[in-house]
Amino acid sequence: MTALEDTLAFQLDALGIPYTREFRAIPGRRFRWDFLIGNAEKSRLLVEVQGGTWARERSGHSSGSGIARDCEKNNLAVLQGWRTLMFTSDTIKNGEAARIIEEACR
Repeated sequence: MTALEDTLAFQLDALGIPYTREFRAIPGRRFRWDFLIGNAEKSRLLVEVQGGTWARERSGHSSGSGIARDCEKNNLAVLQGWRTLMFTSDTIKNGEAARIIEEACR
């Protein structure tokens, strides 16, 4: 878990939005999402934090193989009926991510 994920968790707590961290939504796969919002049966909402989007060196999510892995992960989730949201550090720091998640919970 990263400081950026902790920031989003703090914002969700302040809004009273329940969540689970490091959630595995795809049976038989090791993919984890940073947050499951609400509960799996009702909300079907997954959140992924895309940290390091402005980093000079490419690694993890920002490398070619990382981007391909994230595409596969996201596509599998959508095919299994999940809603997915992805946020950058900027949208978390300025509160936009929490606002969008709150809207998605309505």
